[in-house]
Amino acid sequence: MNDILSHMAALRRPRLLIHAARFGLMEYRRNTHLPRHLGMGTLPRSGPALMRLMDMELILESQRTHRDAGYSAERHVEILIAMMGEARLLRASLSA
Repeated sequence: MNDILSHMAALRRPRLLIHAARFGLMEYRRNTHLPRHLGMGTLPRSGPALMRLMDMELILESQRTHRDAGYSAERHVEILIAMMGEARLLRASLSA
């Protein structure tokens, strides 16, 4: 799981997106927000959830850089918030 955290730390995104996500991170609630992104049902553990979120974010980043008309900055920030929240939970579980 350290590999996924290293990969997450290596992501480079525009400063405005990261600042918006960090601001929203204070309000992140896994049980409320994660089902909206991953679908209903049993929530995966933080590691698998983070991997799925990173795949989703990669698609959004591609849309952003290609100026795709379907790109949503709001959705991108929401996914980044969830990624940061899940990474925080994963780090906490690894150090426990």
